Amino acid sequence: MGDWSRSLPCCLCVIACCWLTTCADVSCKNEKGASVDWFILYKLPNDKNGSGLKYLYMDESSNGWIFGKNKINDSGSAVAQTLEPLFKYVERKTEGFGYLLYNDQPPTNKVPASSFGHSKGVILLDRQTGVWLAHSTPRFPGTKRTSFWPENGIYFGQAFLCVTYPYKLFNDIAKQLQYIHIFSFDYAIPQTFPLDLQCVAHRTCYPKKAPWDRKLEMTSLAGSTFVSFAKYARYGDDLYSGLLVEPLGDDLLAKGWGRLHKPLPSNCSVKHNVYNVKSVKLPNIPPFNITSDHSKWCVTMGKKTGIWTCIADMNREISQMHRGGGAVCTSNTAVWKAFSKMVNRYEKCP
Repeated sequence: MGDWSRSLPCCLCVIACCWLTTCADVSCKNEKGASVDWFILYKLPNDKNGSGLKYLYMDESSNGWIFGKNKINDSGSAVAQTLEPLFKYVERKTEGFGYLLYNDQPPTNKVPASSFGHSKGVILLDRQTGVWLAHSTPRFPGTKRTSFWPENGIYFGQAFLCVTYPYKLFNDIAKQLQYIHIFSFDYAIPQTFPLDLQCVAHRTCYPKKAPWDRKLEMTSLAGSTFVSFAKYARYGDDLYSGLLVEPLGDDLLAKGWGRLHKPLPSNCSVKHNVYNVKSVKLPNIPPFNITSDHSKWCVTMGKKTGIWTCIADMNREISQMHRGGGAVCTSNTAVWKAFSKMVNRYEKCP
């Protein structure tokens, strides 16, 4: 009895480690197929060397960017490994599994109305864990291993944030998706799963009264903290200068798509300044202009109190002031250092 009682804490630790690293079926995955608590992936823009399917990757163990060993459209990429439960469900209709795919530029022929949010993402979950994969890629994902990556996905840079959360959190995550007013294009949500997630999938629920924004603090499966900021169309302001910069508490460098019709200039009229990133520098990659990079993200400048990095849905554009969208933010120091170094050039205020 004494030997067993002494070994019990060790046994529990082993079980917990197994759950977080190899046992969780629905979780963010690295290229080895092992579960990770979270990852950030940055697909490179295409260039004369054909880099459009290569990517950089980081998770809680990498301490910054590392190069992916596979191409992003390969079944061994971190994205494909994470989507594996979706592929299995399509093949065999796995019991106790649900998914929700949303994209304002879906792989279907249907073009959603501009009243829907400017947002792209994937929800995968079973009754223990779930994944929220936020990204910037049009026409993604397909539901088969051989065609999950869009054919035109080679050209521009894209960003992905994957976090593994406990199942119970997805009712609150569904409320965030209501404020973003996502356009779901494919889903299978069991009737026993959260009602808020079901109505989001059916595109039947959205905010009916102010406030028109919502903040949610989220704890990942392994205990990391992320914060979701979401705004509904009636919020009527820029995501970065109107919603993010004040709670993040510092000047902000905001990276968006470089081919906008009516972009907003850098803004120094608010408590903390918001500067538009104009070119990006990744490790061992020549700097590239934002006209070849479709990703959306921002990072605080670290001058005051906030060390924050956010993977976002939206651009700083006049029309997007009146659309839903959001960002998921982390105060992880390694992530902040990596993104801070990526800002090669930014626009000063007029």
